[in-house]
Amino acid sequence: MVVAFGSAGASSYAGFTACRTLQGFFGAPPQVIGLTIIHDMFFFHERARKVNLWAFSFLIGPYAGPFVSQFLITVLSWRTVMHLLGVFYAASTLSLVFLGHETLYDRSGLNKPTITGLNLRIQNLLGTTGARASGRPGVWQVTKDCCYLFARPYLFLPSKETPPCRAFSLVLIPSLAAGFVMIITMWTIGIVSTIGLFIHPPPYKFSDTAAALLYFAPMIGTVAAEFWGHWFNDFLQNRYIRTHNGQFKPEVRLWGVYPAWIMGIAGLVLFGLSLQYTLSWVGIAFGWGMNCFSTLGTTAAISAYVLDCFPQHAALASSWINFWRVIGRLPSSESSCPSSVMLTHLSGGFTVVYFQVHWVHHNGPAVAFGCQAAIVAAFIVPVIITQIKGPRWRVKYPAPKPEN
Repeated sequence: MVVAFGSAGASSYAGFTACRTLQGFFGAPPQVIGLTIIHDMFFFHERARKVNLWAFSFLIGPYAGPFVSQFLITVLSWRTVMHLLGVFYAASTLSLVFLGHETLYDRSGLNKPTITGLNLRIQNLLGTTGARASGRPGVWQVTKDCCYLFARPYLFLPSKETPPCRAFSLVLIPSLAAGFVMIITMWTIGIVSTIGLFIHPPPYKFSDTAAALLYFAPMIGTVAAEFWGHWFNDFLQNRYIRTHNGQFKPEVRLWGVYPAWIMGIAGLVLFGLSLQYTLSWVGIAFGWGMNCFSTLGTTAAISAYVLDCFPQHAALASSWINFWRVIGRLPSSESSCPSSVMLTHLSGGFTVVYFQVHWVHHNGPAVAFGCQAAIVAAFIVPVIITQIKGPRWRVKYPAPKPEN
């Protein structure tokens, strides 16, 4: 909230950039802590739906924000729009202060709070209660656990699982978080960041109002994925339990990835062909919406799987998923593999905006988005490997000691 208002009042571009950087720093924790809150508040049979709703809440933001601001910027200055963003943050902050409750509790029952009412709420908000609690892991222990989880096959494949080709190993070494989640998300972020450059110039010549309305497409795709995941993830869970004498294994969650994965591939192809051959804007809208359906559908399924694998370390596992969703990486140019030329331009998350426009201009949208679809198609391999070897990995590489 503070840095949002700081961005609006910045006297220089450097000050504005500093505030926006801090805004990203403080905006990441809500995308991480959600899995832990879900684990604390809900029973096993309720969690898949709640994970889907949680992922929906932060994945629809990149489309809802531009949708609103596109209308506002036509009649208001950018500083006023940033002030309104600060107002949204203020409303969110006040809702947490007055309506939110701390979900973490001491499961040992040895540290019962001696105060109640307003004093307890204030101490919870300030972190005093947590600082006084005994038995909670320290910074060093959490850091070790975070590194331990990073090395688990659930999130990152061990080196002996990698192919001999070095350029491919740098890409296919990651499992669900570092591989598939990043790849499925990066092109979604790229489209959001560059869509205006495709629809404002000829031949489409979208007005600001028309461009704002086009953001209905990704929002509709995300809402559709929320309804789909709300039903399908529970269907997979309940069907397996019913047919396996009440037993369940986390890898069943990953079957929810495949329908959304196919939808994402088709959406990228449709989006690129629509731009390449100047087809109706309906093709652009449907392609974009299908891609966003894929982003939520796959993220929810994988997040539910990770929560099942690391229920007592949900925040740490979630932090790695969030990290790989936004981070960028560039494979080494020293590789001798023939594919290294293409892979040198492969990066993740928010770095897509730096090369996507040049890529489209150089090769055409059909080739650019077709290659993106092919990359998404190839990176289903980590999901397949995890489904096959996941049960053995969970026995061989157990989760660390529970934090609470």
